[in-house]
Amino acid sequence: MEVVRVGVIGLGNMGQQHVKAILAGEAPGLVLAAVADAQAERLAAFGDRPEVAGFTEAEALIGSGAVDAVLIATPHFSHTSLGIAALEAGLHVLVEKPISVHKADAERLLAAHRGRDQVFAAMFNQRTDPRYLALRRMIRDGEIGEIHRVQWTITDWFRTERYYASGGWRATWAGEGGGVLLNQCPHQLDLWQWLFGMPRTVRGFCQYGRFHDIEVEDMVTAYLEYESGATGVFITTTGEAPGTNRLEVAADRGRVVIEGTRLQFIRNRVPAQEFSRRSERAFDAPPTETTDEELEGTGPQHRGILANFAEAILRGAPLLASAHEGIHSVELANAILYSSHLGRPLELPLDAGAYQDFLEERIRTSTHQKQVVDAPTAADDFAGSF
Repeated sequence: MEVVRVGVIGLGNMGQQHVKAILAGEAPGLVLAAVADAQAERLAAFGDRPEVAGFTEAEALIGSGAVDAVLIATPHFSHTSLGIAALEAGLHVLVEKPISVHKADAERLLAAHRGRDQVFAAMFNQRTDPRYLALRRMIRDGEIGEIHRVQWTITDWFRTERYYASGGWRATWAGEGGGVLLNQCPHQLDLWQWLFGMPRTVRGFCQYGRFHDIEVEDMVTAYLEYESGATGVFITTTGEAPGTNRLEVAADRGRVVIEGTRLQFIRNRVPAQEFSRRSERAFDAPPTETTDEELEGTGPQHRGILANFAEAILRGAPLLASAHEGIHSVELANAILYSSHLGRPLELPLDAGAYQDFLEERIRTSTHQKQVVDAPTAADDFAGSF
């Protein structure tokens, strides 16, 4: 195989972005062979491309024989069923975030891949950002020492009422399975576990519809504890303006701050705990030196994941983001929501069945009436229809 024939399922804004990247040659090794969306009018743009087959049913594309791989960019709940269907058809699969809405579905999806040799990847494009890559290296190389505390405030997701009214599925339990944690934050939750691992305990505090006429969470604060004793705080909302995106990691050898294009490391010349034990003065602190690095750009992002997907299929390259790692961000989101509902801390691993029962009850008892209007939508979180 010299190229991978890929089909894009879901032609919302994200699906269209992926299509454009592939057609522009920005994902070497991938050739667009098919597209699918339940809204037939979205297929009209490919009328002058006979080499691209169009389908109004995802299952028809999957069984067509026209593709070697699929990219699933549909609403969240369908990621599981379409992913399983594609894997069982022998196709390579790249799925948009989150890989599933809840842990039990994620487990079913990943089980469908076990024992198969297809490439199965997730669209966690933030893993290509040089700031997070640098921090991961610093952690793994022991450069910052034992981590004591992590705080991530990610509130630059401001959304208007018009945004939430632009789709009947948006910000509903039945349509998305949650709010800011399931829609805007899967990338940050993935980065959290990719950088720091999974916590032992999670305590979530979620406010539902605090800033918007929605039934799901739009304001979240979570407290996390690790076996090592390290703690974390994760804060996010779609109702704060101006917002911020600041990640701070306090460790024995210093403090790292990622904010904007800057990665700052205030390094202790002597590790804090060693200095504490040896110092003969009551009010003293380790001397420090600061490196402040401006890292241009955000890396190849989606194009990087697409190209890596092709490389993995064609040449066996290791995946930047395996779908099997995608269950962790799903579990974190679920645990925060469920902990808030129960009003107590939860120990991980999360009881997947209990959370599924909670979510299904939320869907069954929902009485929220959405007002839907036509409006432009942001490209970062709008999926094609199925």
